[in-house]
Amino acid sequence: MKVEREAMAEKEVTSRGGFGTFKGVFTPSILTILGVIMYLRLGWVLGNVGLPLTLVIVTLASSITFLTGLSIAATATNMRVGIGGAYYMISRSLGLEAGAAIGVPLFFAQALGISFYIVGFAESVNRAFPSLPPTVVGVVTLVVLAALAYKSADLALKTQVLVMAAIALSLASFFAGGAPAEGFATVAEAPAKESFWIVFAVFFPAVTGIEAGIALSGDLKNPARSLPLGTISAVVIGYAIYMAIPIFMARLAPEETLLSDPLVMRRIALWGDAILIGVWGATLSSAMGSLLAAPRTLQALARDRVVPRFLGRGHGAADEPRIATALAFIVALVGIVAGSLNVIAPVLSMFFLTSYGFLNISAGLESLIGSPSWRPQFRTRWWASLLGAFGCFATMFMINPGATFIAAFVSLGVFYIMQRRQMRAYWGDMRHGILTLLARFAVYRLAESKPAARTWRPNILVLSGSPTSRWYLIELADALTHGSGFLTVATIVPEESAAGSRVQKVEATIAEYLRRRGVAALVEVHRADDVLQGAEALVQASGVGPLYPNTIVLGETERPENMAGFAHLIRLTHELQRNMVIVREPAVTPPDRKKRQIHIWWGGQRQNAGLMLALGYLLQVSPEWYGADLSLKSIVSSGEERQPALDRLGQLIEHGRLKAEAEVLVRDDTQHAFDIITAASAEADLVFVGIRPPDPDESLEEYARYYVQLLNYTEPLPATALVLAAEDIEFQRIFE
Repeated sequence: MKVEREAMAEKEVTSRGGFGTFKGVFTPSILTILGVIMYLRLGWVLGNVGLPLTLVIVTLASSITFLTGLSIAATATNMRVGIGGAYYMISRSLGLEAGAAIGVPLFFAQALGISFYIVGFAESVNRAFPSLPPTVVGVVTLVVLAALAYKSADLALKTQVLVMAAIALSLASFFAGGAPAEGFATVAEAPAKESFWIVFAVFFPAVTGIEAGIALSGDLKNPARSLPLGTISAVVIGYAIYMAIPIFMARLAPEETLLSDPLVMRRIALWGDAILIGVWGATLSSAMGSLLAAPRTLQALARDRVVPRFLGRGHGAADEPRIATALAFIVALVGIVAGSLNVIAPVLSMFFLTSYGFLNISAGLESLIGSPSWRPQFRTRWWASLLGAFGCFATMFMINPGATFIAAFVSLGVFYIMQRRQMRAYWGDMRHGILTLLARFAVYRLAESKPAARTWRPNILVLSGSPTSRWYLIELADALTHGSGFLTVATIVPEESAAGSRVQKVEATIAEYLRRRGVAALVEVHRADDVLQGAEALVQASGVGPLYPNTIVLGETERPENMAGFAHLIRLTHELQRNMVIVREPAVTPPDRKKRQIHIWWGGQRQNAGLMLALGYLLQVSPEWYGADLSLKSIVSSGEERQPALDRLGQLIEHGRLKAEAEVLVRDDTQHAFDIITAASAEADLVFVGIRPPDPDESLEEYARYYVQLLNYTEPLPATALVLAAEDIEFQRIFE
């Protein structure tokens, strides 16, 4: 049933229409590119920065769009692209959260794009007919276009062929023209010039027309063919026209006219009214393209349950997004009433650049990861896509750093909300591949470097068995690794009861239990009939390359029949240079107090002492033990030794910048060391005590007797950690 629901959901999002390359991608893209900016702002751009920098602006903006077009081509020829265009591609590559973080702002950018083009149309109408208020013209135009888009996307696109003919006529009239016979009107006072990046911000929406074609991806017969061919063709042709116009215009019009007359192209054209026809057709067509694009982005968001599902409801055989169109209409209406071209353009630039940047990132990372599933028919080098992403984000900062942070804040806010919702997508994305790539790089680099004391981190393997039976082991290990190390929780199950998929089910159950308890850990289930032999296998085989567990945490064993096997496990762990921490449950419950107490008994083993101090410090700064009182304790045989020992511990605390206190106790010949330890640490919450490693010529039975004796000595203590350091690291250097 789950697979069936996922298949139905995917079919719903990828439903197909019948548009080809020319009508579905090239026409809406080129008509949006050759739009309001070309007719009403290109002269203003030329007047502000001059011809060389105008050509730089056109080339820079078009290069970003061209690289994005290459990324779109690669992505579109590698997947079955569905409704939603840029949102669909990003969400299927970088995940639902990233897709939503781009898709939601992109919808509003596309909806504001409607008002952007309609405001441009209203400005030109007002220039020709000053008696018509721009706002009234804009609102009426929006109503008419929305009604057309509401009725049918096919009908709306059919009108664009006539618009393309009108634009071609206007361009022919422009290049056939020249300076007017009567000359240009004298300008009393030309507007002040703007900076390069402000001018760039106003111009950049001119090359964002590819969004109009991408957004109709769900209505295409063959997106894998139409999106690359239509998008790149529109970008290249648009670039050629945008380079030619300022070169031609710079020879004819003075700077003052370029700055002050938005319709300067009309003054130059052989037949001036052809420019009016072109600008009206282009702006209305661009507005229509955005009216078709924005609702389909919202429809895809709704069908992925990012926004309320009813917003994506389709109507008729063509699955028209009428509710989404109505919402886009409202946003556009607000933009028309409140905005002007120069105000709306930078806002559009930010959100379009953001979506372009992530389209490039997704294609670049897919290519860089090199997963077997990445087999695009149109191949783009990973560096070209990432260069396009860099260009997008760098340009955002150059245009307006404040607006860039606002755009980033909005996107991160949506991303955070999506993460809190914990929605599960029914498709796979590249996040696992990205993490694998990073892990591969890190593991190989780690293998080339030797661990040092200053970079040491605990990588703990907890031999806990069932988490519910020895939860205190996991709790302690989690506190030690919190935010600084790795944690693997391992259990051993009998061979007979763990056949087939049962091991995976046990792993999943333990992982879910840990997740509910807030413990970040890997889970490993090993099959073995003998628990100690299974533990030895885990100690030897766990980890990947240099990322093997360096510290083993386990509970004590008190069964006589297991002592020799347990001694063998300790010896094996020490020979493999794995540290060992054997934890005993408390014999008595410590008193209830705000601050816990950690006691570290400083013995003769230098390595043990350094490791115990490192573990004590990690506990002290962990959220579970934060602010605990750390006490370093030692025992000497005479009063003369007490002060020198106390000075050594004090220097260690001072040089190590530790929040700890030192205490040195003196015992006489009649006292046993563990009698003093028991009395001094009776109220501690955790006691660290070092143990010695097996001697090379010591039998397992002899070492087992030592271990049993140690258990007897520590039995009266609170929770106790018996620590044996084995790594080739001078742990005390951590505190130098």
